[in-house]
Amino acid sequence: MDTDLSFVVGTILAAATLPSLLTAYNEGRVPRIPIIMLLAGGVMVAYALHEKPSGYSFAQIPTVFGRVFSKMGA
Repeated sequence: MDTDLSFVVGTILAAATLPSLLTAYNEGRVPRIPIIMLLAGGVMVAYALHEKPSGYSFAQIPTVFGRVFSKMGA
């Protein structure tokens, strides 16, 4: 599996859970699905970081997103 793709999808998946987590917290519900999504995103990011020995710096993140999105468009 492509580590860049795993990193990008995991990051987007984890970020997408934040509104659902906040809504569930405000309504007093248990956020089961958002927690599962957050865990899945975290696992994907951890996999990408584990498989890429040099890791990702903050300066590289926009480039990684650009590479993945350009592959999707091609």
